[in-house]
Amino acid sequence: MFRTQQLRSGNDLRFSLLILPGLRRAGMVVRLLMCSVLLLALTALSGKVSEAHAAGSTAGKHRAASSGAKGRNRSVRKKAAAPAKARAPARGRRRGRAAAAAVAATGAAAATAAVASPAPAITTNTKPELLSRCGFTEASRRHIFSRGVYVLDEETNTPLFERNADTVAPIASVTKLMTAIVWLDQKSLPMANRLEVTEDDLDNLKFTHSRLSVGASLSRADMLHIALMSSENRAAAAMSRDYPGGRPAFIAAMNARAQALGMPHTHFENGTGLSPENVSTPRELAELVKAANRYQLIRNDSLDKQKIINIGRGQLQYINSNRLIRYGQVNATVQKTGFINESGHNMVLRLLVHDRRPVIVTMLGSGTADGSRLDGVRIAKWLNCSLN
Repeated sequence: MFRTQQLRSGNDLRFSLLILPGLRRAGMVVRLLMCSVLLLALTALSGKVSEAHAAGSTAGKHRAASSGAKGRNRSVRKKAAAPAKARAPARGRRRGRAAAAAVAATGAAAATAAVASPAPAITTNTKPELLSRCGFTEASRRHIFSRGVYVLDEETNTPLFERNADTVAPIASVTKLMTAIVWLDQKSLPMANRLEVTEDDLDNLKFTHSRLSVGASLSRADMLHIALMSSENRAAAAMSRDYPGGRPAFIAAMNARAQALGMPHTHFENGTGLSPENVSTPRELAELVKAANRYQLIRNDSLDKQKIINIGRGQLQYINSNRLIRYGQVNATVQKTGFINESGHNMVLRLLVHDRRPVIVTMLGSGTADGSRLDGVRIAKWLNCSLN
């Protein structure tokens, strides 16, 4: 028995030595598996908890929205449940609001119609005038150098400023505007044909000098150009000679044209303006400027700033005698200057105020050329500020 027990004990020992290590290893594997399962379970549980939180917040929002809707519904139902007596004033108010809305709509429609079809402009008989706020003051007028001045708004035929406007005075080379008008009125006048300066064109009255020597030959177009732009006396004398019937017929035609233009106090003795007997008034010279403006050649030539002339045996360069035009100080359509000792410095202009409104300015008898120029600048400033 004892041996049997020993055998059993030995067998148990061998069993323990063989089986126990395997069991230990199996236990470790089992523990690892259990840990893995536990880890998976925890992960799944975490996901469900997150979904539950998300679902809860969404449900809360839905509940809040539904509760708000319910609250609004309850307030609507409460209003709807108001007694019938309160409804009548509400209907009255609604009718009042509807009537007010209708009146407002009618007013808006009328306003829209007024905007869509503006009322016709109201015409007034207010005449244009020079304004003191534009410098047209008594003190400023005292600084005008010219003895005779006339400013006429051609658009309305309104005199804007006058000084000795009806006083007869020598006009000097302003005469050349009438010379150009009468000369251009000839029916057949080939402008390209050349015209020669002769002894008859010399100034035997004032003995003035000219760069056009006897024998110089110019086209008729160039003769007109330098007579108007540079006030060339021999060119104007040659033009007055180049007329059917000669110079006497030409001077007679000049005086007849002056009468036809409504210039009774205007008189001409020659075509250059060197005679002090060539006279007019500032007011009547406005009619001469109007007539000259109807001729395209007079407009172009009087406003040109410079030109080179072929005289047959060389060339001469001429510039505009009017510094207001030469330096672009005013915008004009016609101009002419003039000077002899008896007349002083003269200037006539047809200005375009704001580049569109014609105003005629005639100035006679300034003591200096600068005085006449400054008068033109001052008057142009009055006009540009005062007129629309």
